[in-house]
Amino acid sequence: MATFLYRLGRFSFRRRALVAAVWAAVLVALGLGALTLSGQLSNSVTIPGTESQRAIDQLTEKFPQANAGGATARVVIEAPAGTTVTDAKGKAAVEALVGQLKTAPKVAAVVDPFQAQSISPDRRVALAQVSYGAKAYELTDEDRQALLDTANAGRAAGFTIEFGGDAVQGVPATGATEGLGVAVAAVVLVITFGSLLAAGIPLLTALIGVGTGMAGIFFASGFLELNSNTPVLALMIGLAVGIDYALFIVSRYRHELGLGRDPEEAAGRAAGTAGSAVVFAGLTVIIALAGLTVIGIPFLGQMGVAAAVTVAIAVLIALTLLPAILGFAGSRVAGGRVRLRRKPVETTHGERWARFVGRHRIPVLLVALAGMAVVALPALSMQLGLPNDSTAAPESTQRKAYEIASRSFGEGSNGPLLVVVDVSGSANRQAALGQAAADIQKLPDVAAVTPPRLNQAGDTALHTVIPKSGPSSAQTEDLVAAIRTESGHLDAKLSVTGQTAANIDVSEKLSDAMLPYLALIVGLAFVLLMLVFRSVVVPLKATIGFLGSVAATFGAVVAVFQWGWLTDLLGVESTGPIMSMLPILLIGVLFGLAMDYQVFLVTRMREEHVHGAEPQEAMVTGSRHGARVVVAAALIMISVFAGFVLAESSLIQSIGFALAFGVLVDAFVVRMTLVPAVMSLLGRGAWWLPKWLDRILPDVDVEGEKLTKHLDEPEDRELVGASR
Repeated sequence: MATFLYRLGRFSFRRRALVAAVWAAVLVALGLGALTLSGQLSNSVTIPGTESQRAIDQLTEKFPQANAGGATARVVIEAPAGTTVTDAKGKAAVEALVGQLKTAPKVAAVVDPFQAQSISPDRRVALAQVSYGAKAYELTDEDRQALLDTANAGRAAGFTIEFGGDAVQGVPATGATEGLGVAVAAVVLVITFGSLLAAGIPLLTALIGVGTGMAGIFFASGFLELNSNTPVLALMIGLAVGIDYALFIVSRYRHELGLGRDPEEAAGRAAGTAGSAVVFAGLTVIIALAGLTVIGIPFLGQMGVAAAVTVAIAVLIALTLLPAILGFAGSRVAGGRVRLRRKPVETTHGERWARFVGRHRIPVLLVALAGMAVVALPALSMQLGLPNDSTAAPESTQRKAYEIASRSFGEGSNGPLLVVVDVSGSANRQAALGQAAADIQKLPDVAAVTPPRLNQAGDTALHTVIPKSGPSSAQTEDLVAAIRTESGHLDAKLSVTGQTAANIDVSEKLSDAMLPYLALIVGLAFVLLMLVFRSVVVPLKATIGFLGSVAATFGAVVAVFQWGWLTDLLGVESTGPIMSMLPILLIGVLFGLAMDYQVFLVTRMREEHVHGAEPQEAMVTGSRHGARVVVAAALIMISVFAGFVLAESSLIQSIGFALAFGVLVDAFVVRMTLVPAVMSLLGRGAWWLPKWLDRILPDVDVEGEKLTKHLDEPEDRELVGASR
């Protein structure tokens, strides 16, 4: 592989105009496709095979007028102080609003608060329910704005009118604040390279890669139903790895120039050596992300595949477009240095740190492990869920509607359950319906059960059940399970659906999938690292360190986004259950990034060990050469991910924080601290591999040692001949 990449690097350097033109054409073509053919991104989070989805399918077939699966909105109307919604003025305002709601685009039905008796005990608040004939992701911004505009007349008359439900939720978007991470990354690159030109090249290639990937995603949205969070994950990962992969290759290119090689040869060697490590590192991220497809959750698989494709683009750009750009820049990449210190430092900070860790390896190990354990403790109380109006921004209409409804009707009014009663096999359908309603009413945590709505055939009924507890509470989860078990005692089949029940089902499926996916990732990590390092101990240590990083990150996420610690400092406006998809996403992404640092740091240690260096000295030398690049790469990733903590969406905030904190722990605590300490402690035992396994495993030569040896042999022979 290293030889092929060496030739590819030299070809891209020589034919730089052609390579640049090809990538420009790809970017323009995908960009035009995205502008002209892109579709609407979906907010829906559904998993085929869950009971809530089966109930929706049943209603679609037998009770289409119920608009099951369509978008819904809750409209909360609060009368001015000293008045009620039942007096003449209040009743007129509510009826006028209901009339306007019925004429809003794509609205299929509106439940009048007076007919449904959804009036608060103090008669100051009314609750109207709006059903759409389209799914939430099919609603346009104009449709949502038309819904919100129906409140204008009522608000002008002094009434407080707020909206909740999935019909109001827009597509999560990223803003200019997330670009702060890229700005910090630029500063890190300037400090690392001491050259504005060298610092600008990784940023340029990363932006081209992300632009290509994002254009491809939006182009694909015209033909596929994609989740609205799909481009966000691709943007995060694409920016981070795009900058990092270019950083590794540019660093090696400058090193080769410093040895006196001509620019074309330097580009070829950089692609063949550092490029090989980039390919392996990229493959680990791609496999981890693409592995999300095997857990049976479509929207999560879409996010993983889109991000994996973006990473693949970043790798291809690093191996082709980057050498072409180096061809345009030539040897100037090594010049124009920004002087950050007056004189060179012979001993690097990485070497000093490695020697310190080697001398005090036992205390360092204990302190690092204890610190990670303490940070991981909050993870024991992690509660998973999906976003609802209670986690919306405090000033949003969804959050205001949630709070008014909770105060006036109880929290359960924000999470009604739809109970489907199938009496097609009952001898006495009316008796079966009555018994079902009575039994549901007797269950714990039930506040109210509406009268049944029957379909035309009379074999399917639909109840709305209002829980006493909120949609994210454990009591509501227990209620859903209890209703579903009632079928065994009745002459009818009960199913529970609706947004609240669907969220519970999705969260449960995601939670059940987390451990199998973690096992898949850990097993993959062990095999891949055994191939790279030809050792059993090093992969075992790496995977244990990865698990420690994940546990510590889970703990930090719970402390901030569930317990509310440091929310003011981080700008987090709402807390609640951890997003159900976050743990699996974090495991997949952090695995790939952790293996990146493991490869770039430990391969140099292995190289020194193979060439005869003592274990302690091999560890120090590897740290001296790899620490600067790993620290710079980690700071860049942390900066990019942390920029997303400033987003408006709590999901985007939590993903950005989790990835930034995870990289922080894995790079600085695990790879830069625990790895040198363990390598120093184990000595030669770290590289133990059974002989039979050594014969079986292929030699992947990630660092391109064979290529370097082959290329340097002619030079060595010439030097020997000249000396004679």
